[in-house]
Amino acid sequence: MSGIDIFDLKSGKNGKAPVITLNSGYEMPVVGLGTYSLHGSTCTNAVRTAIENGYRMIDTASFYGNEREVGACVRASGVPRNDIFVITKLYPNQYSHAGRAIDEALKELDIGYIDLMLLHHPGANEITAYREIEKAIEEGKVRSAGVSCYYIRETDAFLRKVSIPPALIQNEIHPYYQDTDVVRHIQSLSQKIAVQSWYPLGGRGYTDSMLNNKVIGDIAERHGKSPAQVILRWDLQNGIVAIPGSSNPEHIRENISVFDFALTPDEMKEIAGLNRNEKHDWY
Repeated sequence: MSGIDIFDLKSGKNGKAPVITLNSGYEMPVVGLGTYSLHGSTCTNAVRTAIENGYRMIDTASFYGNEREVGACVRASGVPRNDIFVITKLYPNQYSHAGRAIDEALKELDIGYIDLMLLHHPGANEITAYREIEKAIEEGKVRSAGVSCYYIRETDAFLRKVSIPPALIQNEIHPYYQDTDVVRHIQSLSQKIAVQSWYPLGGRGYTDSMLNNKVIGDIAERHGKSPAQVILRWDLQNGIVAIPGSSNPEHIRENISVFDFALTPDEMKEIAGLNRNEKHDWY
């Protein structure tokens, strides 16, 4: 299998990312912008640049403290609301009052509805919180539900307790932490849950090392692409959606320009061989 055929895709147009159809029936782009640690004008400029360059998925969270900036950019973009897919998350300290927290996120974003609401990671009252997301879906406040930082045991236990299966599970995945068993497990489930990578380029403090990896650099040189583009393409060809974060306009443009080349099976194996089980965040 070559290219991004592993996804059920519609071709991207005008620089936009192709989309997949979630198990909720809604379409989601396969590349988006992560906004962790972006605040104020830095966040606003990054989101504006992303949308101007074809991004149609923005990832935020209550924990990030930038939902207001993200929502303002979506409203000011001139792009129809239905064309931009916004992800936000509830943090565990909100799980006991998730209904109120969802309404707070809606108020902060001020974009009418939330495309995908995630539980940020496992915690006390997670089932109660998820049921509030299910209720919000019934009420039209949220379109799809998901979770983040759930692995095999957590996912299997969770699925037995909820009515609406997660549309997506968002985990740390990059060449040094490929989490292959977890990815394959999620992708094999009958619920057809999408997998999304946060920290696809290794995360802050680790990106430079990964982008200077010789194997990745040699592959990039062969294709006339950057190391970051090679890594994101590797994600896509493994059936993994990616949300690279950046405030650098050049990098933002670069990270969505990954649909005009494909890695060979041998190159995919070369990158698979870089796995170190090296996790860069605690959950």
